[in-house]
Amino acid sequence: MTARRARLQRGIIILPSAFTLGNLFFGVYAMVAAARGDFQGAAWSIVFAAILDMLDGRIARFTATGSRFGAELDSLVDAVSFGVAPAFVTYQLFFADQPWSWILSFLYIAAVVIRLARFNVEQGGHAKRSFHGVPSPTAGMLLATVYPFFTAAGLEPLLGGLPEPQTVGTFMIILALLMLSHIPYPLVPRISFRDTRATIATVLLLACALTVIIAPAYFLFPFLCLYVIWGLARSTVLGLLDKLPDQDPLLDDGDEDEGGAEVRTLDYGEIAPTRYPSSESARPERARTRSGRPTDEPAENER
Repeated sequence: MTARRARLQRGIIILPSAFTLGNLFFGVYAMVAAARGDFQGAAWSIVFAAILDMLDGRIARFTATGSRFGAELDSLVDAVSFGVAPAFVTYQLFFADQPWSWILSFLYIAAVVIRLARFNVEQGGHAKRSFHGVPSPTAGMLLATVYPFFTAAGLEPLLGGLPEPQTVGTFMIILALLMLSHIPYPLVPRISFRDTRATIATVLLLACALTVIIAPAYFLFPFLCLYVIWGLARSTVLGLLDKLPDQDPLLDDGDEDEGGAEVRTLDYGEIAPTRYPSSESARPERARTRSGRPTDEPAENER
């Protein structure tokens, strides 16, 4: 019975990484499809990769199988699926005939990689209140869904065909800058019915999911554009860009212990304290928040 339970536990531990590798599979296939000229397949492959990216961390938290390995694997896979793959698809579709336009793809990939590295250091896998800049899956899906949106039934003749390469290149640079920005972007709400606000958010989330299933080509690109514009407009209107404190504005006050250890939440819910020089932090004891609770509880991960 014990051996059977051990095998079951090993299977559960492998499950989140299997979803992460599925994310990588769709990211690689997106590039293969683009090289073959199947830009519709490439676009939806990146969307599927984003769905698996959202599920892997949630499954790990649900099964309590978080690990440092999972965090590093997730970052590397995201760099491929939402950095290299969308940039390659966009290059094949819009820039292949121009000799130096590949630099735009390089700049976008560099922004994704820098964002993921900054995420691991500053937010450690969990934005307490908001994403810190545009999430890389959002940027990747935006680039990927340009083609399905403009080639949907009736849209391409109405809009005069696909956008010009100069327009797409400018769009890539804007996305790169927004990924590296300090603009707070709202989290995807959890499904909950505990109060009126949570119920409304859940109903809207389910409505969006249903619309994606019914008419993905018409819905995804405009919806993601509105999401990006909303975060930028909200920050501008509220003056957040001019009033950011010296510390990370996305962390709660309770996320730093008395010894100067900022709680850094890794992928799949593993939390590790990042120590700063302090005379009180030399004690070899487990970091605790100011509220006194241990820092080993799971937390949500999104990039």
